[in-house]
Amino acid sequence: MLKATLRSFLAHKGRLLLSALAVVLSVAFVAGSLIFSDTVGRTFDRLFASSAADVTVRPRQNLDEALPSGATATLPAALADRVARVDGVAAARVEAEAEDITVVDDDDEPVSPTTGAPTTGTNWNPTGRSPVELTSGRAPRGPAEALIDAETAGRAEVRIGDTLTVIAAPGSFRVEVVGIVTFTTANPGVALLLLDTPTAQSRLLGDPEAATGISVDAADGVSDDLLKRRVAAALGPGAYDCRTAAEQAKSDVEQLGGFLDVVKYVMLGFAGVAVLVGVFLIVNTFSMLIARRTRELGLLRALGADRRQVRRSVLTEALLLGLAGSTLGLAAGVGLAVGLIELMSLVGTDLRSTEMVIGWGTPVAAYAVGIGVTFVAAYLPARRAAGVSPMAALADAEVAGVGRPLRLRAVAGTAVGAAGAAALAGCAAATRTATAASLLGLGVVLTLVAAVVAGPLLVRPVIRVLGAAFPALFGAIGRMSRRNALRNPRRTGATASALMVGLALVGGMSVASASMTVSFDRQIDKTLGADFVVQNTNFVPFPREVTDAVRGTEGVGLVVRSRFTPVAVRLPDGDRVETTAAGYDPRLDDVANITYAQGDTAGALAGGRIAMDRDFAREHGVRLGTVVPVEFQGGRRAELAVGALTDQESAEGFGIRGGLYFGLATLERHAPGGQDSVLYVNASPGTGPDDLRAALGRTLDAYPQVQVRDLADYKDLVRDQIAVLLYLVYALLGMAIVIAVLGVVNTLALSVVERTREIGLLRAIGLARRQLRRMIRLESVVISVFGAVLGLALGLVWGVCAQQVLALQGMTALAIPWGTIVAVVVGSAVVGVVAALLPAARASRMNVLAAVAHE
Repeated sequence: MLKATLRSFLAHKGRLLLSALAVVLSVAFVAGSLIFSDTVGRTFDRLFASSAADVTVRPRQNLDEALPSGATATLPAALADRVARVDGVAAARVEAEAEDITVVDDDDEPVSPTTGAPTTGTNWNPTGRSPVELTSGRAPRGPAEALIDAETAGRAEVRIGDTLTVIAAPGSFRVEVVGIVTFTTANPGVALLLLDTPTAQSRLLGDPEAATGISVDAADGVSDDLLKRRVAAALGPGAYDCRTAAEQAKSDVEQLGGFLDVVKYVMLGFAGVAVLVGVFLIVNTFSMLIARRTRELGLLRALGADRRQVRRSVLTEALLLGLAGSTLGLAAGVGLAVGLIELMSLVGTDLRSTEMVIGWGTPVAAYAVGIGVTFVAAYLPARRAAGVSPMAALADAEVAGVGRPLRLRAVAGTAVGAAGAAALAGCAAATRTATAASLLGLGVVLTLVAAVVAGPLLVRPVIRVLGAAFPALFGAIGRMSRRNALRNPRRTGATASALMVGLALVGGMSVASASMTVSFDRQIDKTLGADFVVQNTNFVPFPREVTDAVRGTEGVGLVVRSRFTPVAVRLPDGDRVETTAAGYDPRLDDVANITYAQGDTAGALAGGRIAMDRDFAREHGVRLGTVVPVEFQGGRRAELAVGALTDQESAEGFGIRGGLYFGLATLERHAPGGQDSVLYVNASPGTGPDDLRAALGRTLDAYPQVQVRDLADYKDLVRDQIAVLLYLVYALLGMAIVIAVLGVVNTLALSVVERTREIGLLRAIGLARRQLRRMIRLESVVISVFGAVLGLALGLVWGVCAQQVLALQGMTALAIPWGTIVAVVVGSAVVGVVAALLPAARASRMNVLAAVAHE
């Protein structure tokens, strides 16, 4: 049996090739994502471990920032002298660092990464653990000299002797580049500007007595843990955050982990789609091969092979397919990881493919996915093969029938579909976001399974409708192509399911993204009353001098500032909610239209008051006038009375849970040192919008980190942010379509082999080659459109239910992108035509006499 299995596998290797490609793609994305994330993780582990001091002392941060406040947490620089006197300390150095500064050249062009990575300014304090070394020029001396990293210098064509302008929170200042530094390990992608320590303290932090941290070196024989305990005891319990080198490196890696997780999960998403769609391809391939080999299997049974041996034979073929696909996929995954590493290098992150990390878990996961997918997909066809009777050797029979299995499918599909529909109905009726999202996920899974199980039952009614015009348009050729698609509903359903999965995903996400876009457009139209908005693309705060420059621009009548700060509110129901609150200037009503359920803007922005979203307040038992304890960054606390309850449709978003805001005076009292994130600007009387925009553009030429936007521009900004999600979905769709095309090609190719004699007879009685090719193309088109119709129908239901979840977050508009849907249907027909090219060409080249004599 083993010899027969190997011969059978080699005999059908060409027909299994396309199934192997599905395995290769899925394994490649799994292996590539793991290799890439392991390589990046190892690289930065080494960077952080080698550059961290034995003990680091920093200000204690009690809250995470979802949106940056622009405030730099500092501690007294004099602590370095205090720490240096602790027993076991060899040296203590001041750190003065500011992130998200802006550096421009003499032409006001940014000398910063174009990838969104920050530009960091810090003090030049070389030690054996410095991540950079001076490779050209000399160290900075005095307030007008600086160093810059080699990657940034090369990209921006900056040379020693050039003059740059640094835009920092305390104000702008000019420096001369006196040296170039090079990263000794990996460059994490940032632009680095280094000043001497006094300059960094005064120009970056705005306080010559401040520091952002203290780096401590341990004396010989003193462990990091012991030194940490001594330093913490000397500074007082809980006063500052003290960490060992290992703890600091771990914290830095965790901050980087968010980015790595995004990359990993995106690639695993591609792998998941490839696996899901590939299952249909493998099931269909093995089902058709077994149906084709009915006589061969019956002969094996007649010669003495039992059911278990036949089943094992088919599963062994699947195992061989999985091994081959996994091996090729692992190699492709290595190539994919190399490509990603090179791509990261192009955008400024210095990774080296020669230092690639392939952990033991990567090949294990690769082979587990590849072999597991093929084994599971081939199990049902293997069971069907084991049921072949020895008498089948005497008859031209096929395993696949239309009787009882379809009735079982009807029962199972109806039951699972009913459960899925109930879950989606519960999602639509839910009043809590978490409940609705859970029910949506459950409903999506169940309805997808139901559609796959019951798909063959829909083949005949749906394809009769889709192909109704074929006889009138294409005559007998159209009639035969439709009948061929109807001949085996199970095969047609499985082939179409691969395309259905991808199109269901894109349909659902298209509805969700279109609804989000329309909701934000409506909310912007309803809320935004300013002529122009000045802000950074990612809400990164900007220095006070930008605000002063805007206020001093000719034609500006009113400027209302907005800032963000992290807060934690203790609510009457006992919940402690960490979120982001906004602060506004008093004349907010002149630039925004806010709907209040209770109270008004004056009450919301008054001293000691806070505004809150009505639904959030109701959920936690808050009423107008309720006093809530509020915790600010750095441990500052205040008790603020609720001065207004808002009724905004999109109160929650961008990390602002609860729609909290208060006056800027309140924010500055309890969270000083922040920077403005948004400026709402109105024109003065007599100044037209075009004139004011031109004037603001001239003013802000020197500040490339901020942009001027009107209402339409602001909508485009939101659309672009939503489009990122949509582009990812389209990429997943492309992956699904590629594998679905392979499935249609495979099905048609095997179908042509099955119908060799039939095709020969048709050619013998006068069917032309051109007519034969058209018949196969039409069959492919109707199968592809059938998959598209099922997928889009399912996706529309998912999208509508997803919109109900979004509605609980204030995004109440429902929008269905009909243009996208029509384009997808037309595209599916094109996919059908493309998929049929090779099978149709092969069929048309058959020798008529050989085909008629074929058995």
